[in-house]
Amino acid sequence: MSGYARPTGSQPIEMADMREVHRTGESGRIQTASSITTEEDEDEDTALPTDPFEPFNDVEPATGSILTLRALIVGCLCGTLVNAANLYLGLKAGWTDSANIFGSIIGFAVLQPLTSYLSSLGYHCQHFGPQENNIVQTAATAAGGLSNVFVSAVPALYQLGLLTTPSKDFVRLVAITAAGGYFGLLSAAPLRKFFIFQVARDLQLIFPSSSATAITIRGMHLASSGAYEARQKMRILAYSFIFALLLRVVSQYAIGILWDWHIFTWVASTGVLADTAMAIESWGWFIEWTPAFIGSGMLVGVNVAGSFFLGSILAWGIIGPYLVSHGLAFAKETDGLVSYFSLSAEFADANHPSPRYWLLWPGVMCMVAAAFTELFCQWRAIWIAACSLWKTFKTRRQQREYTYTAIGGEKNLSKEDDIRLWMWLPGLIGIIVATCFITSVQFEMSVAETLLALTLAFLLSLLAIHASGATGLKPLYHTVPLSSLSKVTQVALGITTQGSANIENAQRLNLLGGALTNIGANQACDLMGDFRVGFLLGTPPRLQYAAQMIGTLVAALVAPTMFLIFSSAYPCILSTEETAGNGGSHRCEFPAPSVAAWRAIVLAATRPESPIPRSSWVFSIAMAVLASAMVLVKNFCAGKWNRIQPYYPNMMILAMAFTLPSTQYGTAMLIGAIIASIWKKRRPDGFDKYAYAVAAGAMAGEGIGGVINAILSAIGLDGGNFSTTVGCPPGGC
Repeated sequence: MSGYARPTGSQPIEMADMREVHRTGESGRIQTASSITTEEDEDEDTALPTDPFEPFNDVEPATGSILTLRALIVGCLCGTLVNAANLYLGLKAGWTDSANIFGSIIGFAVLQPLTSYLSSLGYHCQHFGPQENNIVQTAATAAGGLSNVFVSAVPALYQLGLLTTPSKDFVRLVAITAAGGYFGLLSAAPLRKFFIFQVARDLQLIFPSSSATAITIRGMHLASSGAYEARQKMRILAYSFIFALLLRVVSQYAIGILWDWHIFTWVASTGVLADTAMAIESWGWFIEWTPAFIGSGMLVGVNVAGSFFLGSILAWGIIGPYLVSHGLAFAKETDGLVSYFSLSAEFADANHPSPRYWLLWPGVMCMVAAAFTELFCQWRAIWIAACSLWKTFKTRRQQREYTYTAIGGEKNLSKEDDIRLWMWLPGLIGIIVATCFITSVQFEMSVAETLLALTLAFLLSLLAIHASGATGLKPLYHTVPLSSLSKVTQVALGITTQGSANIENAQRLNLLGGALTNIGANQACDLMGDFRVGFLLGTPPRLQYAAQMIGTLVAALVAPTMFLIFSSAYPCILSTEETAGNGGSHRCEFPAPSVAAWRAIVLAATRPESPIPRSSWVFSIAMAVLASAMVLVKNFCAGKWNRIQPYYPNMMILAMAFTLPSTQYGTAMLIGAIIASIWKKRRPDGFDKYAYAVAAGAMAGEGIGGVINAILSAIGLDGGNFSTTVGCPPGGC
């Protein structure tokens, strides 16, 4: 993916998930770098349609019921794995992944051969076709969602003392998660025709990741070698998964050898430039062989990974040392060890900030500015949506007069397969009432405040759907755009609570309002993306909707459970004092940068006095102006300037590095992006076939390994009790 590039007119639309899907020439033919569709298949008239807004015409129609128990079980299991991995990745560096292609590949690799095997034994098994594969993917995507809020708003609530403990709050965490998820789902369901049919051509809503998912499913079911290639992908994914899992679990017992390479500590031990080497080490510069972030780098590409690494260099290699040397920020010294990353009360102060606290504000300000500027750049989407809705609801006559280019396939949809009014409206009213009740009883929010938060959640979810449909940005690091929109909600709610006598209630409203936006927009984006896959494959939307409902229920239970496991094993997640990362016994394995950003915004919006150091405030304004200018240039540059768009730094990602005092993740992602770039250049066929399997397996494997480590920590069998410090700096790795 290449950040926030907006496709316009007939210009090529670049999409990267595992492959590139783009329109070429006058015809707008969709092409894919995937080699699933072979030359033999092309000869068998399996070429992709020339119009990206027409469904595939060579996919066999569904026979029998496709909303099967086997599809839901496999899909929800895939989603559960991704959900656990997302919580791990999100707490580590604020990144999450989608289960769409992961669920597609595993669904085919498991159910297609299983169906064939059981049929060969004489059992009557329904044929496993592309539509049922789509149901597996839909259930996986829904079950893999809702973890975003548990790596951002929820830990921030605990760090500010607004909740008690995750174990005591478990039921109400499940309740608010389910309420937000189903609100997003039910409010987006009636918009299927609007986004998939009415304005898709006008806004170029091709949903890149969803199109890639549909092409993957189609290719596996059509190609003569589809079953073999799916098994190969499954095998490679399994190898990658097992390797990452074992490395994550075993490395904790020899972390300085197998996981973290503290090269500057090793240099200092030789006596060569010892002071310089230890100074660099103290700013967190080392290499971490984390499969998950190397895999993430393989998927997001050099632009995003390079932007993240560049942000780390600026923050923790240039600006941070400058601040300390000039007395603008201060280090924390404990037992002879120096930490620049404390967020304790002493160092989270405008008059005595740590470098991390000082740099937090420019990072957050930059992300907020980029979010609002991107919102402005989507004026065309807002205008078209407003005009369309006005003409739709004014009168039936005007609705008939509003014309748009019909998209093939819609006329063939029976009323029984469509989503009817009774399927969403009563549920939406019910969930709004339930959410008002939950927030009032469990979180002391008024009905008016809850309705305001839900209104903002709905409006901003429309923009999230547009961003996902036009750029494909959400799936690989959807914490970033969704978090940006949540920050818009935080700022808006902060304005409404200015001057509030009860600071705690204002902070709670701010965080919960942003959380509802995050949850609702996440599920709305997932649903609309799945509708796009179903449209291309001919899957009845009613059955996709049902699969999403079931998957969302699973996610509402799994995400809080995983958060409970991690927070019990690593209490530092819930404390600003221990998240300082100052080495020794107080070093937290999870820096949780998204949590710091959310907490910073709520403090700035609710405190009567400014919590921002003056010098940081001035620099924050400069960063915000630069971010807005970069977004504007990226959105509106045309002609020959389009050539340099891939080299523009992604300001949202660059700013995130300012909130993350862990440079090893940017380094690992850059390593992964370089590996992917070399692999793609030298062996493009192999890259197109297996890159996603390698990366997805690595990310899921390390995530599940992290869950196992959390369990081992809870029972006292973790590396903290049985490890060697060989290769580690003073104070430990």
